[in-house]
Amino acid sequence: MGEMLATPDRSEYEPLVLTREQAAFVLNFYALNPKTGRRKYRRGVLSRSKGWGKSPILAAIACAEALAPVVPDGWDAEGEPVGKPWASVRTPWVQLAAVSEDQTRNAWAPLLEMLREGPAMDEYRGLEPLDTFVNLPKGRLEFVTSAATSREGNRPVFCVLDQTEEWTVTNGGRKLAATLRRNLGKTNGTSIESPNAYVPGRGSVAEESAEYWKRIVEGRARDDGLLYDHREAPAGTDMTDRESLVAGLAFAYGDSAESAGGWVDLDRLVAEIWDPATDPQNARAYYLNQITHATDSWLTQPEWTGCAAPETVVADKDRVVLGFDGSRRRNRGVTDATALVGCRVADGHLFEIRVWEQPDGPQGDDWQVPVAEVLSEVEAAFKRYRVVGFYADPAKWESHVASWEAKHAAKLLVKSSTGHPIEWWMTGGRALQIVRATRSFHDAVTDGEMTHCGSSTLTRHILNSRRRESRAGIQIAKEHPDSPRKIDASVAAILAWQCRLDALAKGVQAKERSGAVYFL
Repeated sequence: MGEMLATPDRSEYEPLVLTREQAAFVLNFYALNPKTGRRKYRRGVLSRSKGWGKSPILAAIACAEALAPVVPDGWDAEGEPVGKPWASVRTPWVQLAAVSEDQTRNAWAPLLEMLREGPAMDEYRGLEPLDTFVNLPKGRLEFVTSAATSREGNRPVFCVLDQTEEWTVTNGGRKLAATLRRNLGKTNGTSIESPNAYVPGRGSVAEESAEYWKRIVEGRARDDGLLYDHREAPAGTDMTDRESLVAGLAFAYGDSAESAGGWVDLDRLVAEIWDPATDPQNARAYYLNQITHATDSWLTQPEWTGCAAPETVVADKDRVVLGFDGSRRRNRGVTDATALVGCRVADGHLFEIRVWEQPDGPQGDDWQVPVAEVLSEVEAAFKRYRVVGFYADPAKWESHVASWEAKHAAKLLVKSSTGHPIEWWMTGGRALQIVRATRSFHDAVTDGEMTHCGSSTLTRHILNSRRRESRAGIQIAKEHPDSPRKIDASVAAILAWQCRLDALAKGVQAKERSGAVYFL
């Protein structure tokens, strides 16, 4: 890239020089499996703030895929990897895709400059960078839009999917992405997405890729060929405080910020963010690259992430309370999750104990919650911790909740006000109590009165939860009844938090850090 391409948007020729962050992404994307010699990743996601330089770097990678020796070709005598160009394997066909022609210009315009102004024109005979496509010495480089049906059957070796936070069902983006990936599978090709922060709940391609990455992190994916490179400002960034905002922008923009030797003027961005015409949510998405919330989200990602304390350890024999939400089977093959969540009484630290979810794909067919595992996990929690309270939604688990009450009720210092020590219904005629518990949890998060373990599963369930208005007040629900996006860990967390509040109201306290002990 540095030898053959020009830096775009310059009055005179300058060789292309990547920032350290850009170079790191390129090196990671082209990583090889040392055992097989094959590419480690078949898909990449490069998610950065507006102006960071996503489009130029992806244009440069597209040029490299079209011309450079990017196909693995074994190892040399010194054990270093060797490459060959696509033209030695098949006719290179490279595509820059977007849902509108205007979007394709983001990467297409700098790509033409890189080729036209750089040494590539002299090095590669037959290279013709025309306005609407590029003739390669062998093959073609082009931009395409969301007329997905016209792309079926193509055999590209590399695709850029630009601004995939805007690729949805309604504009044909989801269909285009699926088509491009099918086509890439025929050639063993690769692709890179370049989204800004997506809006949860819109069902965009960027959101789907983020869900795929979460499955990989949680060990639920059967393939890990996705390189996911997302950077956003810290959750605690205060857009009303200049020092906090500049620090958040500096983190999000990294090497691209002027203060780090780049080109992005952070002071100008502060002025844009503080302009009354700028929507605060758009500012968080565009400039801080923060994935915030859908219009009906119960909690936003910055709010929830701001309470994360993954380094906090809940020790054996700490005094805790438990929250449980169970399921068995649902109609249409969609099974809700079952979740067991704990909360330390002393400091309100919330932690996931276990969440059982229906596996993806064929493994999930006819899947049922492993009841024996659930019962064993509950008993293990009682043995490991000093459990002083336990609230469980008994729906579909009535007999097991009754068994827990018979076995553990005498040891509990906090008991449900329903007449049953553990039973705490989250449905039915208890709307006022449910609304109060839901509000208490929400307020504890937004006011910073709790911390949590940062579990990716718990986080996913919290952010999946949607706000629903009832006559009694705000409750939570899935986006629609048959949605595959689960919220059961959210319900268990609410129950655990309510149990902790009731424990505090009764004077139950654990050993303080100072060493003092308070007894009933």
